[in-house]
Amino acid sequence: MALRFIAKDPNTDGANCPTAWVDEETHELVFQGRTADEHTLTECLVTGPVPAYESVVRLPLSMVAAIREACDVAERAAVR
Repeated sequence: MALRFIAKDPNTDGANCPTAWVDEETHELVFQGRTADEHTLTECLVTGPVPAYESVVRLPLSMVAAIREACDVAERAAVR
């Protein structure tokens, strides 16, 4: 797996903060974020179960630009 770093949350000190990457082999988006609280998880479960091998994370609004960039990188790589 070759992860391409996109960005860390610009509103943090650069440590232990939300981060976005793109897996350059699978073109999947990879995110680090705050583990969702019980209320958020409960709301997510209304639409279906979350398997043990998946997680629900929360990313702040300040990560929108990084997420868009990650999407663009993944799409461009998939077209090659």
